[in-house]
Amino acid sequence: MMYPYMTLNDDTEITHSEMYPDGKVKVYIETPDETGGFHDAICWLPDYTWEVHGYSESEMMYFKQLIRDNAHLIIEFSQEGGILNAANI
Repeated sequence: MMYPYMTLNDDTEITHSEMYPDGKVKVYIETPDETGGFHDAICWLPDYTWEVHGYSESEMMYFKQLIRDNAHLIIEFSQEGGILNAANI
């Protein structure tokens, strides 16, 4: 299951999985493009292994920093059923 984490002003959606038994968490980033498709990237935490489709190098620099800055929260929320469950909403 994927849980919502953040929506950016350009409609980029960032979601994450629950923590897998091996301790990994999948973070998925998706941005709609002008053709009606999407650019996407997957980051596996805590290893920071990336799979990127369609994003520029500068966009990825931004996303990599954003995920590094939020990794501790994403990992925590992955163990608590997502941010909405952790916040008791």
